[in-house]
Amino acid sequence: MKQSAGMLMFRRGAALEVLLVHPGGPFFKNKDLGSWSLPKGELAEGEDPLACALREFQEETGLTACAPYLALGEIIQKGGKRVQAWAFDGSALEVDCSVPPPSNTFEIEWPPRSSKRAIFPEVDRLGLFDLAEAGQKILPAQAELLQRLTDKLALDSEQNAP
Repeated sequence: MKQSAGMLMFRRGAALEVLLVHPGGPFFKNKDLGSWSLPKGELAEGEDPLACALREFQEETGLTACAPYLALGEIIQKGGKRVQAWAFDGSALEVDCSVPPPSNTFEIEWPPRSSKRAIFPEVDRLGLFDLAEAGQKILPAQAELLQRLTDKLALDSEQNAP
């Protein structure tokens, strides 16, 4: 069973926002709703999941996640892939969603059955979305992570209230 780990950056402001990434390549070029994801990647054999999440976040966004990290647990995506996730407050990070992120690339035969190879970015864009919009954009199986984030932040607020 494939396993991945990822980071969900959030910002507190007038509305809570989260950073999502849109997958690159021809299959997702014209897809929007239900296609975005938290930055994540596959675990290498014996790799620490949090270390993987931090590495993948940096590779896919060009940003460095900052502690503390909130564990969001694990979800299972439609194809059976397990994803462990953490969140962090990225309010201090500058994010420019108008430029393509410095993502890794992958190579596939494109167009199909053409014997031609093409290289595409793993991630072709970043987006900061309020929770309502993020809930529509994110892969359906990952929407649970948005709920877990809001639950944890609400619990933290209650515990820190005077």
